Amino acid sequence: MSAPKRRPSVYFTRTAPHLLLMAYLIVVLYPFVFVLFSSVKTNNQEIAGNPFGLPDLIVFDNYVNAWVNAKINTYFFNSLYIGTLAACLSILLAAMLAFAVTRMRYRRISAIVFQLVLIGMLIPNNSLLLPIYSMLGKLGILNTHMALLLPYAANAIPFSVIILAAFMRSIPGEIEEAAVIDGLSSAGLFGKIMIPVTIPAIVTVFIINFLGNWNEFLLANYFLSSDHLKTLPVGMVGFRDIYNTNYAQMAAGIVFSVLPVLMMYLLLQKKIIEGVTAGSVKG
Repeated sequence: MSAPKRRPSVYFTRTAPHLLLMAYLIVVLYPFVFVLFSSVKTNNQEIAGNPFGLPDLIVFDNYVNAWVNAKINTYFFNSLYIGTLAACLSILLAAMLAFAVTRMRYRRISAIVFQLVLIGMLIPNNSLLLPIYSMLGKLGILNTHMALLLPYAANAIPFSVIILAAFMRSIPGEIEEAAVIDGLSSAGLFGKIMIPVTIPAIVTVFIINFLGNWNEFLLANYFLSSDHLKTLPVGMVGFRDIYNTNYAQMAAGIVFSVLPVLMMYLLLQKKIIEGVTAGSVKG
């Protein structure tokens, strides 16, 4: 007997999602391919004549000029260490708070604290610009990197607490009970048990917080006035004003701003997927 033929409707149902994903991938990569090819072309005429084609001569001088002459190196490292340090600080505070509201035996207080955290997510960050500016001015840390580190870390705490608390609730209570029997205190339980087990969720939260800090523009634009303190998004605006007629160097600067994000996804892709799916199934 011949094998039954696959019905066209079944074939379409299985292939349609893949076709949609391929179309979405093309739409997402379309502008980046243009920027990538433009960054190694000679001049504006070559970009306009063949925007999505490979250049006749690959020119890496655009990257050198953008990195040194336009101070992209200064802005790049400012954004890198501010985004990383603020993300780590927010994760540390959020992990301790998530541990307190999910694993410690103060249910009524924990519920109230968790509700206050949820309310914090409802407040738009832009509406807090003037109060934060006033507070930082009274502390005397305006036009310093601390003026960004504190708001970045504080703004990320509500979201981080919600993600980490959802993961910690899925951890079996038997692990905690065994650790307490072995003599661990609350601090030891947090540092030696909860943090290692929560690594997938922590990595995911770190990526999201870092990207938010890396791309943030409004606070960095208003709170920093010295050129050597500026972050990459603010520096790229000045770069555009200076090199608005040199699209090749502008494209090279954009590639520098995208590179850390791509590297982070390539290196931590597995952990990101684990963190997204963590807590969905109780073990």
